[in-house]
Amino acid sequence: MSDSGLRPREKAGVLAEALPYIRRFWGRVVVVKYGGNAMEDPALAQLFAQDIVLMRSVGMRPVVVHGGGPQIGDLMSRLGKEPEFRQGLRVTDAETLDIARMVLVGKVNRDIVSEINVHGPLAVGLSGEDAGLITASRRSPELGFVGDVDAINASILERLLSEELIPVVATIGSDLEGQAYNINADTAAGAIAEALSAEKLVYLTNVEGLLKDVEDPGSVISQLSADDLEAMIDDGTLTEGMIPKARSCLRAVRRGVGHAHILDGRVPHALLLEIFTTEGIGTMVES
Repeated sequence: MSDSGLRPREKAGVLAEALPYIRRFWGRVVVVKYGGNAMEDPALAQLFAQDIVLMRSVGMRPVVVHGGGPQIGDLMSRLGKEPEFRQGLRVTDAETLDIARMVLVGKVNRDIVSEINVHGPLAVGLSGEDAGLITASRRSPELGFVGDVDAINASILERLLSEELIPVVATIGSDLEGQAYNINADTAAGAIAEALSAEKLVYLTNVEGLLKDVEDPGSVISQLSADDLEAMIDDGTLTEGMIPKARSCLRAVRRGVGHAHILDGRVPHALLLEIFTTEGIGTMVES
């Protein structure tokens, strides 16, 4: 018996099951929004990096998009700054924006790039400010420097992908005058997936997937259409925290992204289980 618990014949079966998916997704772009528990747990972070590199190694073209809300909150607390939220969004004054940029671009992005590059010189860190990747505008004066995505300049990502590199994007954008804005990472990931005509948009979260009954963790919906998802948003089935992800999934599949997925990032190798196995895990949304 090997250390993994699989006999050689079982390992061969796993690889054989993955083969049709490898062939199907060869050369296709997969945008992965990474955050939450999977990012904060060092062991899960290492497995995530392995998954991304394996996807790249079998011909897929992954793009990682990340936020860092908990990390921003931690640094704010250490600096004695009290966070304020409105409608689930962090009110971002000039000082908070500086903190967000330091954390997202200077810390979280670097950590993800380093984890991936343990397996080879593949990952390149970017901010949405780089090469005009994310053009943004102020959402509302009450929220300060919180931005909405106006446009994605995908050319820098396409150039990196053509060089067989893995872009890792921190979701700070800027307007045409150079003013920076903090962008919701769920929204940014959806917009980037649309701009790249991605085959898949994947959200790694801290829930099993979309639930028919929020009180029953076993009621995961494995697959649903965009119309069904819209109905769940409208009738209040989804919890408030899932609505931005659900809306991004809905918009993406209606604008050319092949499939959108909501997965539990706390499950080891969640990405591989969803993409390369027949059963999959989590929820898949299709047009």
